Amino acid sequence: MKKKLVHKVLYSLLMLLPASGALADDKMLNVYNWSDYIAKSTIPGFEKQAGIKVRYDVYDSDDTLQAKMLTGRAGYDIVVPTSNFMAKQIEAGIYQKLDKSKIPNLANLDKALMAKIVDADPGNAHGVPWAYGTDGLGYNFTKVKAILGNNVPLDSWDILFDPKYVSKLKDCGVSVLDQANDVFAVTLHHLGKDPNSKNPADYQAAFEALKKIRPYITQFNSSGYINDLANGDICLALGWSGDVNIAKHRAAEAKRAYQLGYVIPKSGAPIWFDVMVIPKDAPHPEAALKWINYIESPEVNAAITDEVFYPTANAAARKFVKPEIASDPTIYPPESVMKTLFLLKPLPPDIMRLQNRLWTQLKTGR
Repeated sequence: MKKKLVHKVLYSLLMLLPASGALADDKMLNVYNWSDYIAKSTIPGFEKQAGIKVRYDVYDSDDTLQAKMLTGRAGYDIVVPTSNFMAKQIEAGIYQKLDKSKIPNLANLDKALMAKIVDADPGNAHGVPWAYGTDGLGYNFTKVKAILGNNVPLDSWDILFDPKYVSKLKDCGVSVLDQANDVFAVTLHHLGKDPNSKNPADYQAAFEALKKIRPYITQFNSSGYINDLANGDICLALGWSGDVNIAKHRAAEAKRAYQLGYVIPKSGAPIWFDVMVIPKDAPHPEAALKWINYIESPEVNAAITDEVFYPTANAAARKFVKPEIASDPTIYPPESVMKTLFLLKPLPPDIMRLQNRLWTQLKTGR
């Protein structure tokens, strides 16, 4: 009798598991996204609309995200890799294909922009853009012009890569993204080489160019440089467009006496897309689909752009973006500038390993 009773109890508990799993799937969402990359209203709005609780964690480099994802069982339902990293991760089979029938707001996406990432995600089957942006130079114009003069070519990569300029800025602080892929791409471009080169010799040449300016780089940073620029602790940053504009607005709100700004060098710069994807082992995939659809609601998407100063790939959202942001060429580059921009593409494993090894040597000075 005892055995029969135990079996009945176990059977009853097992019968309850699918219902409990479905309930958990409906009531929880784990998101892993870049730092300083969301509006204050985004999560509360989703939780209220969907009745789903969000756990939101942040990172500041694609390498950090990739390391976590490749270990498996990371426990996230939504992650947001940059498109060139996403391409290799899709090849590794770590992301689900999207059930687009459950994401009707995909109709709001700009078809021309989606075409730019189709090489990384064939058929746009796995990912939906969170935002896109450019790499460029963030300035404390007041300090830099006081040191270098008013006629210095601030729209040139020479300010960073020519020691005659950058050496004079060391004392007011020079920050470079702690993201090897971006920095090598910019350096290769400055040297007149393919920014997505697969030639090891090109990376050695870029490394030598970076070594020449290494004594003048005061930090490698992909998140804290926002506040450092806003607070006047650095005067030059190789950074991301939205980050520099966040710093600019924080300084203005604090009524700082100096002027900050972002410049896309006239010779061209990287453009990239950060893309929402659902890991293969996501514990709450249905909630993840609801999140993607919610983010692509025009008003929700526009609110994110208004707060983080990164442009949206959501065409329907553009009209809801604040006019002063929608018309800012450092946020939404005009067509003349778009023609000079180059997309960061996935690199073969041997080049990635070389890049990472040289990057470590550059940072440590070994």
